[in-house]
Amino acid sequence: MKSLQDAIYNWLTIKIVSDARPEDTAAQETTQLFDQILAEEHNVESKELKRDALMYYVTVVQEGNSKEYRFPRDLIEVMIDQIRQEPDKYVNYPEED
Repeated sequence: MKSLQDAIYNWLTIKIVSDARPEDTAAQETTQLFDQILAEEHNVESKELKRDALMYYVTVVQEGNSKEYRFPRDLIEVMIDQIRQEPDKYVNYPEED
């Protein structure tokens, strides 16, 4: 993933889903994938997430430098809103042993 902002956007979008649906193994695995992309491809050492009524704020530390990114909540919450509106289309299939 070329852009750090794109990687953070993708991480945040799926993190919101995985936080709301802790039993969703696909969301959990995808969140871990984007955590790995942020760490390995973008050298993100840490991230902090905050939100208010309108925005999500993600502060990342990359190679010792801190930078904040802002994303509108309605943009980030599109996926979780769709899942909530049509839960039958987003069934969690447990992993097989």
